[in-house]
Order: sequence, then structure tokens, then C-alpha cells
Amino acid sequence: MIAYKTIGLVLLSALAPAAAQAGASNGSNALALSAIVGELSPQTSVPNKKLLAAFFSGKADAPHPKGLRIAVKADAIDCRAGNVDITSRACELTFGAKKIELSGRKANELYATLIENGVVAEGAAGSSHASITALDCIVDADEVAEKAGGGARCAYNP
Repeated sequence: MIAYKTIGLVLLSALAPAAAQAGASNGSNALALSAIVGELSPQTSVPNKKLLAAFFSGKADAPHPKGLRIAVKADAIDCRAGNVDITSRACELTFGAKKIELSGRKANELYATLIENGVVAEGAAGSSHASITALDCIVDADEVAEKAGGGARCAYNP
């Protein structure tokens, strides 16, 4: 009887939709996503935005307080790129009640960074979408400064 229950659970978990599984990234891709979203986030302080920008610009030795951990969060990010109107690129970021819209080069940068972080783009009605919810990134400034490949981690729901 236990074997049948186990087989049933295995089959059910195999049939669960992939979208229900959380996504995660780390290292340089997570740092890029943290810096791009952090620049736009109303919850990220100006000094932390400047430090994220410095790290993203290759300045791992940027001065920072010892033990600093920067949190970057967004409730939702939805980016699309046109595959019929190839000039169309747009993203909408949601931070609580605040929504920020991007277009053109900035939208393309965020869209491509989402893809780099493992978000799967899906096609729909003339455009390709890459969307996530519950983005939660942590950048450990001391670890980034070590230049050993770590220091940035992101989790999200596809």
C-alpha cells in the first residue's frame, strides 16, 4: 500500500506544472538583475543604488560599510519584446502600489537580464513575454568585493 502511495505522489509531482516551481540565480547574473531593478526600486536607498551601480560597472572595490547586505525586491516584472513589431520593447515593474514602465533600450536590458537569470520567455499575440513575481535578491557587498564569484543571489516565481 505504501509503494502505491509513493508512486502516486511521484506521478503527481511529475505532472505538476513547471510554472509552479520557483526560480533562482546567483553570481554575475543575479548582480546584474539586482542592479537594474535596484536602480528603479523605491525601496532601495540612494547609497545602495550607487553601490549596486558601481558593482555592475566592474568596481568590486567600491567603498561600503562592513557587513552590508542590500535587499532588492519587486512584486512583479513583466517584459515583452515584439516579434511582429520588432521595434516594440516594454517592461512594467510593480513595487507595491507603485508601477514603473520602461521602453526601448532600458526595457531590452531588463528583458535580456531576466532571460540570463533563467526566466523562460513565452510567445503570445505578436510578442514574447518574460514575467516573474516575488523577486527577492540579496547582494552581500563584502562577498562581492572578494571577487570570488559570489555575493549576489536572487529568487523569484516564474
